[in-house]
Amino acid sequence: MSWNFSLILFVALMVTGLVWALDRWVLSHRRDKDAKRPWWVEYGASFFPVILFVFVLRSFIVEPFRIPSGSMLPTLQSGDLILVNKYTYGIRLPILDTKVIPIGEPDRGDVMVFRYPVDPSVDYIKRVIGLPGDEVAYLNKRLYINGQEVPVKRDGDYFEPDRLTYTAQYIEELGDVSHKILVDKSSRQDLRPVWRFPYRDSCDFRMDGIVCRVPEGVYFMMGDNRDNSLDSRFWGFVPESHIVGKAFFIWMNFSEPGRIGRFH
Repeated sequence: MSWNFSLILFVALMVTGLVWALDRWVLSHRRDKDAKRPWWVEYGASFFPVILFVFVLRSFIVEPFRIPSGSMLPTLQSGDLILVNKYTYGIRLPILDTKVIPIGEPDRGDVMVFRYPVDPSVDYIKRVIGLPGDEVAYLNKRLYINGQEVPVKRDGDYFEPDRLTYTAQYIEELGDVSHKILVDKSSRQDLRPVWRFPYRDSCDFRMDGIVCRVPEGVYFMMGDNRDNSLDSRFWGFVPESHIVGKAFFIWMNFSEPGRIGRFH
């Protein structure tokens, strides 16, 4: 969806830019001084600066997204309107998504927007769990990175509005990031791949969970709502080329107008 909108915006930019340039350097010199511009020139030249501003803003600086599900509860709720930093992980060419200026790399614990590997036309948002070279294990609903269990602390219960039920909430210490997760200890864990994803041989699916060695150039992602998230445990790794940006700010939720601010 985001890629389609970017393409439409790019086409609009090219068309209005052509009209603006044609009017500035050709048509304006041929018109009488007091003559009005044709309607198509008037609209094209007027919209060009606005479209250029929006195109540059959402392509290189910040882009808005809407959270469609509860897979990132309790960090992000369904309906949250968020902002995504487009330059944290490097400057990319619009449409082509080719990185031209490297700036930084994803860190463990980042909340990242990316193009869904199974269907790149769809944007997903999850948390970065495994970096290239890491061994990630999710066994009996406990997370291990490079053989070390990730510390968690019980933090009461959370009411999931989508499921109308309470789920156990924990505070997870993932590297330098402290964030909340939901884990339903009573539900059955059934981790099976939904497609034959690249580097499938790097993962070992077991009765009690999954163990993956993260290859170079890809990332292992998981939702904070651990029992209600379709993530790398099911469809594999996210290639570096699929990265959209780092999510960092909630600016609106129409169901909760006061829900605004940064998150981790």
